[in-house]
Amino acid sequence: MRSRYTAFVLEDADHLLRSWHASTRPASLEFDPQLSWRRLVILRTVAGGPFDRDGVVEFEAYWRQGAERGSLHERSRFVREDRQWFYVDGDVR
Repeated sequence: MRSRYTAFVLEDADHLLRSWHASTRPASLEFDPQLSWRRLVILRTVAGGPFDRDGVVEFEAYWRQGAERGSLHERSRFVREDRQWFYVDGDVR
């Protein structure tokens, strides 16, 4: 989760697409140049340990866009395949 957040901050589409599960991965990504990600807070994790195949990360990511500020609160699902974790999807709260 932290590497994906950092990829959003750096607008690293390659990393985001590589770490996105093939079943839900978009063909491409576009970034809003006016949007600035400021901070990530991990609120809760479920599974996702060294012997798990699935995991959930609930987080809040804070952003700024001009004078506006806000946050994205999401519960993200991940799956591990061949010892690598992939983002599957998320429920925005």
